[in-house]
Amino acid sequence: MEFARVRLLDPRAEQLLSGLRHEYEVRYGPGDAADDVPAAEFDPPLGTFLVLMDGDVTVAGGGIRRFDDETCEIKRMWTHPDYRRQGHAKAVLAELESIAREMGYRRVRLETGDAQPEALALYPSFGFVEIDNYGHYATATGFERTLTDA
Repeated sequence: MEFARVRLLDPRAEQLLSGLRHEYEVRYGPGDAADDVPAAEFDPPLGTFLVLMDGDVTVAGGGIRRFDDETCEIKRMWTHPDYRRQGHAKAVLAELESIAREMGYRRVRLETGDAQPEALALYPSFGFVEIDNYGHYATATGFERTLTDA
């Protein structure tokens, strides 16, 4: 398996977004949560989108976009159901943090919904601390992590 930095409109990212949209519909009902940010916000130099590939299969991925001068936001984290519980989400988070440091960000933040207990458990286990909800989703929980030089 290997990581690839792609644009959000790349077919490899579309595999992830399609799975994410389906999962959000199952967990939250119909809506547009996977399309709430313009694709260009994930473009360098202020953002990026990352996919973990197993041949032609997009296993996992996520993106970062600028939140403010020192903070980026992680969005679109998702792991293919056939590849869950194998550490891929943590690998994606670690790689996104590395990219965020490379881009000069000092903090990362994200939010996740109440119907995603796996994510609500994952982020604190990775060192994220809960913060006030900062987005427009009423049932979301916000998390933030200060990046170290490691």
